[in-house]
Parts: sequence; C-alpha cells; structure tokens
Amino acid sequence: LVVGIILVAINPYKQLPIYGGAIIHAYSGQNMGDMDPHIFAVAEEAYKQMARNNKNQSIIVSGESGAGKTVSARYTMRYFATVSKSSSNVHVEDKVLASNPITEAVGNAKTTRNDNSSRFGKYTEISFDQSYQIIGANMRTYLLEKSRVVFQSENERNYHIFYQLCASAMQPEFKHLKLGRSQENNLLFM
Repeated sequence: LVVGIILVAINPYKQLPIYGGAIIHAYSGQNMGDMDPHIFAVAEEAYKQMARNNKNQSIIVSGESGAGKTVSARYTMRYFATVSKSSSNVHVEDKVLASNPITEAVGNAKTTRNDNSSRFGKYTEISFDQSYQIIGANMRTYLLEKSRVVFQSENERNYHIFYQLCASAMQPEFKHLKLGRSQENNLLFM
C-alpha cells in the first residue's frame, strides 16, 4: 500500500471562483508542487499515475458532516471529464450524482449540523478506456448509521424516505402500507 498526496480542504460554505474551466486547464499537465495545493492537483496526479503506470488509482475524500465531501468528489469527476476529453464531457459528474436519488432518500437524514446529511458511505468507481477517456461510472453505497432507523437524537430526524412515504400515505399505490402522518406513526421505516 502506497499513500500519496494528502490534501486538507475546508468547506467555505460559499462558491469560490477556484473551480472553473480555466482553473482545470491551469492544473492539467502540471506536476505536483508546481501549483498551489488544490483538489485539481490531486486529481491530475492520480490521472497521470493511471496513464503513466497503467494502474488503478484511488482518491479518498473524507470528513465530517457538512465538510464538502460530495462537492469535492463532484469537482474531481469534473476534472477527469474535462482533461480526458470524454465524449460525455463536462457533465459526467452530474450524471453520476443524479443517478442515485433513491439511495440518498434512504440514506440521508436531518442532523443537528446538516439538514441533508449523508448517513452512509459512497464508493464511486470511474472507468476509463485505453485512451484514458471516461466510459462509465458506478456508485456503490453502504449504510453506516442503522441505529437512526429506530432512534433519533433530539432535533434530528429519521431517513428522508420515511417522511416521503408518510407524506404519500394517501396515494393509491401506498394505501396498503397503512402509513399515517409521520408525527403519529410509531412504525419506523426499515
């Protein structure tokens, strides 16, 4: 196991002009250390190592709730889509992230720190062809916080899907579930 570059990024909770196309092109082809530390520098190094050594690379994005993990992953995918000049081009990250709304409904919940906190881990695998263009992606998820199904701390909520189902209880396709309003329902979604 070889550990490469480690980047500590801080979520500024606002948009910054450091993630656009011009910045992607500035980091493309650069050596690590030639430019300021940036998520694009980490992505460029992984992309170069993949192409140079023909070996799979991993980028681990970790942090607390609200730290910006999903956004950092999105920027990384945007970088790969742009520098690889993939036919699906710049919006591949939108396709990957938009492909999973049901998993997010089942795995996201309101916490005291974040109204839409992911309570599960994500593993995104991006596939490249022989010319290092993106040809597809696969997102796997794993639930980390099963206790939330039966217990929520004060000012926190169950998974979003529970409330979505309760709100749809009167729809014909959900009547057989015998769900009521979430506030009066002792049945916890599993």
